[in-house]
Amino acid sequence: MAEARKIYVLNGPNINMLGTREPEIYGYDTLDDIAERMEDAANRAHVEIDFRQSNHEGHLVDWLQEAHAEGAHAVILNAAGLTHSSIALHDAIKAIAVPVIEVHLSNPHRREEFRHRSYVGMAAKGTIAGFGALSYMLALEAALEL
Repeated sequence: MAEARKIYVLNGPNINMLGTREPEIYGYDTLDDIAERMEDAANRAHVEIDFRQSNHEGHLVDWLQEAHAEGAHAVILNAAGLTHSSIALHDAIKAIAVPVIEVHLSNPHRREEFRHRSYVGMAAKGTIAGFGALSYMLALEAALEL
């Protein structure tokens, strides 16, 4: 039997606080809730999900490089606040052959002006934002079509 396609789902700073952190912006779903729904959908689609979170930029860079080295099918990346400041993530995405889909729970363009620039988005295959936890499921659906 062929090896299952693998999709990395990488989450940046403060995403571990979902459900309690500014729920009026990010909703009440926890990261575990999102991971569980994605795992269920991935199982139905016969793909493997590798779901991770770190508050440290270097971990995200390492994981992007790992996804490339492992021949991952795609990466879904919520870089959170690093989206707007991390040239290192931009460069890491540009350095790998794996398509990266940027995802956000909120719509950054409806928020503070400093959130309107995305260094991640400049390098990513595409961006899905503003649909709450559903953004992750839409990103998974897009990744499956790549």
